[in-house]
Amino acid sequence: MPLVNISLRKGTTAAYRRAIADGIHQAMMDAMQIPADDRFQLVYEHSPENMIQDRMFFGIERSEKSIFIQIVVNHRDLSQKMKVYELIVGNLGKDPGLRKEDIFIGIVEVARENWWAFARYVSADGIDDRAATKSS
Repeated sequence: MPLVNISLRKGTTAAYRRAIADGIHQAMMDAMQIPADDRFQLVYEHSPENMIQDRMFFGIERSEKSIFIQIVVNHRDLSQKMKVYELIVGNLGKDPGLRKEDIFIGIVEVARENWWAFARYVSADGIDDRAATKSS
């Protein structure tokens, strides 16, 4: 059950934001084998003064179209993470046409016990039936 946070500058269309969300989700389905209905994404739009980045870093110039993507997920092996990076960049290059230099991706891995949804604990393999809380 990945949780995806997408940050970009204000002023884009709903179709543009949806293309980004769809491209990220498809990449996670392909690389991490998440199910199609395992989709939890938040899109944040920031004014230019609240989206701070160096325009030139490691010799790479970034534009005002830069986006920051944070994926919170249970532990994944290196090959899955490398594949999801590659697929996100490819997908977003096609639609909505982002340059690879404008895509920043961070994966935050959390322990299985740190997920909870729909009154059950959640793991990468599915639902753990243990009660999330005990009633007195």
